[in-house]
Amino acid sequence: MVHAAGVMALRPTRELDLAEPDRQLRINVRGTFVMAREAARRIRLGGAIVAFSTSVTRLHLPTYGAYAATKGAVEALVPILAKELGNRDVTVNAVAPGPTATELFFDGKSQQVIDRIAGLSPMNRLGTPQDIAEVVAFLAGPGRWINGQIVFANGGAA
Repeated sequence: MVHAAGVMALRPTRELDLAEPDRQLRINVRGTFVMAREAARRIRLGGAIVAFSTSVTRLHLPTYGAYAATKGAVEALVPILAKELGNRDVTVNAVAPGPTATELFFDGKSQQVIDRIAGLSPMNRLGTPQDIAEVVAFLAGPGRWINGQIVFANGGAA
């Protein structure tokens, strides 16, 4: 089971309309809890659950406070759920992508900002959806001994 739904609104903390973090909490955190509960009830023995966090929890970029806080909650849940489901041989992990060339990432950013963020990686590029999909596939398949972890897939940006 892979849970990748999420929203992101960027604002300096002092400028936040509380409706923005409320929406992010509802989708990013509550959505992950709903996914976790339903997956825990239904997943087959030996299954895998993969949630999504973000490398922003380690990059500490201005304007990402509300988003990073919601993903920090996801990171707190993952190892707990892994312990709760371990006796069923179910692995639970999260992938924490770095800057990735998606519509969510590009929304509201100038080319200058995009280039600056791409430069955070020693590879001097944004990740691609394929880069992230490969990590998810590994965790959902042959990566059976990885459990309760947050895997940072960010090209070395953090």
